[in-house]
Amino acid sequence: MTYPVRRYFYPISGNAGHMGSLLLAVFKAPQPTRGVAIASLLFLVSCSKVDLEVFQVTSSPTQPASPAVPSVQQINDRSLVQTIPLSETLVIPGERVGPVTRNTSREELSKMFGTARLHDRTLSDPEGMDTYPATTVDLGSKQSFTVIWKDATQTRPAYVRDLGSDWQTPEGISIGTSFADLRKQLGEFQLYGLDWDYGGSVTLLGTKLSQYYGKLTLQVKADPNAAKKFPKDYRAVIGDRRFSSTNPHWKRLGMHIAEITVVLN
Repeated sequence: MTYPVRRYFYPISGNAGHMGSLLLAVFKAPQPTRGVAIASLLFLVSCSKVDLEVFQVTSSPTQPASPAVPSVQQINDRSLVQTIPLSETLVIPGERVGPVTRNTSREELSKMFGTARLHDRTLSDPEGMDTYPATTVDLGSKQSFTVIWKDATQTRPAYVRDLGSDWQTPEGISIGTSFADLRKQLGEFQLYGLDWDYGGSVTLLGTKLSQYYGKLTLQVKADPNAAKKFPKDYRAVIGDRRFSSTNPHWKRLGMHIAEITVVLN
């Protein structure tokens, strides 16, 4: 009698560690005949020295796909984006911002961080009188920065601004540094009033960090709701004039560093 055959393939592991395929023929036949078929199958498997746990079929968990390996061409043309965060985010006013120095060109930025991280744009000065070529290096909100070039050749940076919060001077001054902590670093200092083009600019001349004068500019601002919560204090320190850091009206405004500019050339 001819019986229809249903075939199943199960991966099994042999003694040598290689994967094989086991062809199971299940006959739709009376029970005695089916038992003979199974016995014959088990005999063949044992003769082939393939390890098999009878009556137990286990499937290996799906292995995650291996990450794509960059091609040699991608590495050579520097088109890959740097994904590892910078381990050193020190700012030395007048000298460097991390790996960016007075002589770093845009081409070198591309080699350092990958072309996909660079975004060219044109920026204006606070008064809107002049424009400058600039390149933003996108390393995430905490490590990004923008290089403003001296000219269209993009071979020498004039200064670096828009620093993320990870960047800091040797003294620990960074974006978000509070007014109180800034006073600890500088001592008493002068700053311009709020709500104009250069509002909140700190004068370093005559402070403990006067060596950074002309190399580093700091700009502070109040908390977003300070003007509404403390209108009298806020109005007392606005305008194009200088105020002392000891002025009591600053205390309730939540003043902190909002912008750092590092001059390189």
